[in-house]
Amino acid sequence: MYEALFEISGGVAYEDATQGTDAKIELWCNDHCDLLHVGNDANEAVRGEIEAAVGVRDTITEGSEYVVVTDECLKPHTQDNVETHLAATECLLLPPLRYERGAKLCRVFALDPANLTAFYREINERYRVTVRSKRETTTIDREHPLLSLHSAIPTLSDRQREAIVAAHEAGYYAIPRGTTTTELGTELGIDRRTFEEHLRRAENKLLGALVERLYG
Repeated sequence: MYEALFEISGGVAYEDATQGTDAKIELWCNDHCDLLHVGNDANEAVRGEIEAAVGVRDTITEGSEYVVVTDECLKPHTQDNVETHLAATECLLLPPLRYERGAKLCRVFALDPANLTAFYREINERYRVTVRSKRETTTIDREHPLLSLHSAIPTLSDRQREAIVAAHEAGYYAIPRGTTTTELGTELGIDRRTFEEHLRRAENKLLGALVERLYG
């Protein structure tokens, strides 16, 4: 089996709400309604777009994240859904759909890599598409079937990703440390306190995801 992660933008539902923010939406379709997990400090624009698109039946809130049960399924309210191209190219979609940074992320599987190429060609005629990754799936973890690195790693903002990559490359996590947060902040053109905030947020997200996998 072959897997590809596609980033799709342009006329995709919920992309405007996540554009320019760290907000992330995960969607599980149930035909009559959708189950959404909305996280990463989602703003009111996200809630407003969901309400306007399909209505909100119920919401469970925990801190800056919440779970939404919608009144209706999103698919009938959108034209030329990406999903309509799956059957034509004999591909499979693995939920949830993810929306972040103004785009929709789809994990698509096929028995033949040529089918993934056909799917890409079809949607690329209608949307702006980037292939994030493509690989052959040879093993399946019983506890986490079809788990990929992309589904295990949380979404970081551009600044958070920049901060933690810079820290790693400069030896901040080496023993002894090869640099300081003051030096790293100067390198990125920001003050020490701002750099440390980006770094700690990135560390918190990554560690949280790791601990969840260890105990999941």
